[in-house]
Amino acid sequence: MFENLLRRLLTPAPDRLDATDAPLALAALLVRVARADGHYTEAERARIDRVLARLYALSPFAAADLQGRAAVLEAEAPDTVRFTRALKETVPLDDRAGLIEALWSVALSDGSRGEEEDQVIRLVASLLGLTDRDSALARQRSATQG
Repeated sequence: MFENLLRRLLTPAPDRLDATDAPLALAALLVRVARADGHYTEAERARIDRVLARLYALSPFAAADLQGRAAVLEAEAPDTVRFTRALKETVPLDDRAGLIEALWSVALSDGSRGEEEDQVIRLVASLLGLTDRDSALARQRSATQG
């Protein structure tokens, strides 16, 4: 299954991902944000596991497994659009700010906010049909929730 998804993501004109691929797509975006500044810290990994466990009702083991598969996928995938497309097609517009909030929680989890992380989140927000204001509000909510 994982190889099939990877093959679909890497083709020049990729097939659309289905709803079952959305958790893996979000996990890959979370990893992409964490890696954007060149530092994939333990705090970021732990935050990704917690986000995935909360959003998808996963056990800690299942969340860590999903993150591990997502890390491999993220390293192989050429662009961010393919991940956001899966989410845009499966997550209603009203719920997408929660995805950006999850990305911000990872970006802020290591105690610093890098320009590279900002750029990835800005791109993802735009691709999901959200505004800079939506992203800023999501960042504020994420910062107050710790």
